[in-house]
Amino acid sequence: MPTPGQAWIITGPTSGIGRRTALELAGHGTVVLVGRDPDKLKEVEAEISAQAGGHAVSVVCDFSDIPGVRRAAAQIVALGLPLAGLLNNAGIMPNRADRTAQGWDLAFTTNHLGPFTLTEALIPHLPDGANVVFTCSGVEDPERKPAVTAGFRGGRYISAEAGARGEWQPGGSSKHGFDAYATSKQGNLATVLAFARETPRLRFIAVEPGFNPGTGLGRDANAALQLLAKYVLAPLAPLIKYWSTPKRAARLLAGVLTSESQQSGVYYDENGKPMLGSAQVRDAAFSDRVVAETRALLARAPSEIR
Repeated sequence: MPTPGQAWIITGPTSGIGRRTALELAGHGTVVLVGRDPDKLKEVEAEISAQAGGHAVSVVCDFSDIPGVRRAAAQIVALGLPLAGLLNNAGIMPNRADRTAQGWDLAFTTNHLGPFTLTEALIPHLPDGANVVFTCSGVEDPERKPAVTAGFRGGRYISAEAGARGEWQPGGSSKHGFDAYATSKQGNLATVLAFARETPRLRFIAVEPGFNPGTGLGRDANAALQLLAKYVLAPLAPLIKYWSTPKRAARLLAGVLTSESQQSGVYYDENGKPMLGSAQVRDAAFSDRVVAETRALLARAPSEIR
């Protein structure tokens, strides 16, 4: 069983599912909070401290800034804590095709390239048997009916370089940001499956937490839609298939991260049951290619892709 002396890393811990998961993890040891807003990180730190003497430390990191992610990983290692596991939860879904300071697609960088960079930097410092969990999404699967109904057309991966440029396979969604989001989540799942084969001493796990209306993921939506999600859709979530709530999703994520019985390369749905990703991402050659191309891209200076 997890011991109080262990330290659990969680990204995106200042709102929605991430915040609730961070609070759930407080009972398992030190929580390393990794996010971009120092004031909000301090708020979560204080909340954890108020929970029966829980302990948390903060590391400021913007996942759209790859050099910054590398610095954050070094900071985490320098804390000298007994690292026990990593939850890559941070993510965004912009309504428009935004760019990072280096000129890369914002969603693809924040959701895929940033977490990939952090994970690769921390793998050598994680103990055998540690869980590395990615919050994924079924929208990467073009055959997933609820996602198609919502306007998604699955992951549209061409190459890591194309993703950085904000270019996707034709025939995608008519809604701005959907192809970038779906493709970035396809990248997350490909990473889990490929890393599980590459590094058997660790356990790589993907979790689809279900549709959680009212969370911070849709912060770029207009005010009317945000209010609708929070006060109308969110209360209905427990009654609808594929939907969930931040509280339930947090219990699932914290449970998977701290469990000692998880298999590697597994993908869990919002109920903690094994599920399948798209046919494309389940092809080992495809997921291995995503990882190889992502590594090649990240090996170069971020300013090279414009």
